[in-house]
Amino acid sequence: MPKQITSLQNPLVKNVLLLSEKARERRQQDLVVVEGLREVRLAVSAGFTFRNLVYCPEFFQDHELLKQIMDMNAPPEISEVTVDVFNRMAYRKDAGGVISLAVPKRLLFRDLSLGAMPLLLVMETVEKPGNLGAVLRTADAAHVDAVVICDPQTDIYNPNAIRSSLGCIFTVPVVTGTTMETIAWLRDQGIRSFGTALTADRFYHQSDYRQASAIIMGSEANGLSQKWLDEADELVKIPMLGKVDSMNVSASAAIMVYEALRQRGFGEAF
Repeated sequence: MPKQITSLQNPLVKNVLLLSEKARERRQQDLVVVEGLREVRLAVSAGFTFRNLVYCPEFFQDHELLKQIMDMNAPPEISEVTVDVFNRMAYRKDAGGVISLAVPKRLLFRDLSLGAMPLLLVMETVEKPGNLGAVLRTADAAHVDAVVICDPQTDIYNPNAIRSSLGCIFTVPVVTGTTMETIAWLRDQGIRSFGTALTADRFYHQSDYRQASAIIMGSEANGLSQKWLDEADELVKIPMLGKVDSMNVSASAAIMVYEALRQRGFGEAF
């Protein structure tokens, strides 16, 4: 039987709020907050381990999902909460009435299983969780083999990143590492790197992505670091025809990735 929680002073309620706000707590407890029916479903499908799950019966009606979670090899502690308690814990009141605490997956380069012609998306020093989430949605839609976050400036499991990704943080392999580690690994794997930079001489559609390829995106504020500008196999640019030479990084990533897919026959080569 699920535990019943009716008090806002319950330790679990307080801990969910603490984990939602503090990256340090998420690191120390090795837990992340997964809020929303879609997001929890995707985390379950991806094989994430849950420690706690709370649901509000007035909002949550997916009994099949609840049974699936209860039947896990190591089922989480499940609690039923009142509407007032859930609304205090939840960032979104329309998230399907369920919140879980899950153990994050910290993937390393050696954990990736790549095919003969992988397509990767590399983000350098991403700062905004919303941008990371939007890029992950693009990566999921394009079915890229992995996303690499170089020198991240935000927690990849920040609740805002999970929300803005619509749960795609659970559908796309995400690896973090330094720029130097990433450059060395790409070369060791024979993956050609395409850095995006306004200073490039070649437009993005003039390069050939019908090979093992990694598209490298810099931060919106500073673009690519000098190390990437020096070490990328090719530098390419997206035409900027307006008065402001800036485009949201998720939009730029989508342009680049879908050009690679177009050249590959939109999936025929995967």
